[in-house]
Amino acid sequence: MNPSTSGWIEKFLRDLDNNPSLAQWSMDELYSDLRKVGFIYGTSISTIISNDSDITHSEEEKTKINLLTGLVITYYDTIENANKKDCIEALLQYYDFLDTKKSIFSFGNVLTTNKTEKLEKIIHARIQTNESIFKKNFSHLLTNALLFIDVLAFDYYLIHDKNPFKYAAKLEETLTNTVFLALNSKEKQDDYDQLLVKLFASSVRYTNISTEEEASFDFIDFDSYTDEIEKRYILDLTSLAVWNDQKLDKGEQIFMTALGAELELKNDTVKESIDLVQKFINEHKEDIAFFNYSHPALHFYQQTSRTVSVLVLRNKKRLIKEITESKELMILLGQSAVRDLSKDEKQQVKQQLLDICKTIPSLAIFILPGGSLLLPLLVKFIPQLLPSAFNENK
Repeated sequence: MNPSTSGWIEKFLRDLDNNPSLAQWSMDELYSDLRKVGFIYGTSISTIISNDSDITHSEEEKTKINLLTGLVITYYDTIENANKKDCIEALLQYYDFLDTKKSIFSFGNVLTTNKTEKLEKIIHARIQTNESIFKKNFSHLLTNALLFIDVLAFDYYLIHDKNPFKYAAKLEETLTNTVFLALNSKEKQDDYDQLLVKLFASSVRYTNISTEEEASFDFIDFDSYTDEIEKRYILDLTSLAVWNDQKLDKGEQIFMTALGAELELKNDTVKESIDLVQKFINEHKEDIAFFNYSHPALHFYQQTSRTVSVLVLRNKKRLIKEITESKELMILLGQSAVRDLSKDEKQQVKQQLLDICKTIPSLAIFILPGGSLLLPLLVKFIPQLLPSAFNENK
């Protein structure tokens, strides 16, 4: 089974017939296994199903397999008398709900009548990254770490038979804001730590948090998360966010304990989450480029700046055309040169920029989960793109 070739899902489903135990996994077993192989942490070291072929899969291919495995197991765990045909149909309907005009999940036009082939293209779009640019980029790590949202939202869709978009967006909001607070909890922050916190603070799209001084758990609604796996996922991603080469400082320890209390999880569960992140990184550090850097925040900022710079230069003409044709956006950008925009105006700028990025295929990374972290860097380049008349206000 080669996830880089057409027909791989058909082969996956045939293997499902030969391995009936796969359809008998519980959600708890699924989560634990996905965490062991690194999928929950944003980098798949291996797959949770055995690979009997001679094919050596790339990280992207492993991620595809783990994502599909998670979705299929979720279907079989939730639906009685489940079968492969209905599973594919349910997945296509599910992703159709997420692919709305203003969705953070955008898959482009998938033009095919074959249902499994359509699902292959959707899964490819979900994890698609520009490998040459993102090979050592934390944005890649963050984007793929948010992929488990797909599995949880699919479970929500199957159980409640409701449009899962609001659930997915709210969970992304909760995760992003919790990570922001975790980064801000560090006792001693150097310049790049502070830049990273500001980047998160200016990137969230659904949050009530407006300034670092106001930021607290009071602005995040944890009460709606009652499932144990939801809570563990929030805790595990936060443990990943506060990782460093040494022990957690006092501020980070206090934060993680407080987060556990907010999620109504035992201290042992919090400790286990932190220990498992440390163990995974220590065991696979050489295989994950991001964790080989002594200053991850500095590396993140340098890599994301280079990434956005390359993308902007490649799409300069198209960006100029799209931005200048958006009168409302141009007005707000012009006013931002002489005054601070209100919170609503900033959100409007972000949303309109995302809509523009959606029209340019090579900028699709901005609308993936976690892609909004790049928006402030994109905004930094806009004055250089626009006509000189735009800068007269400065």
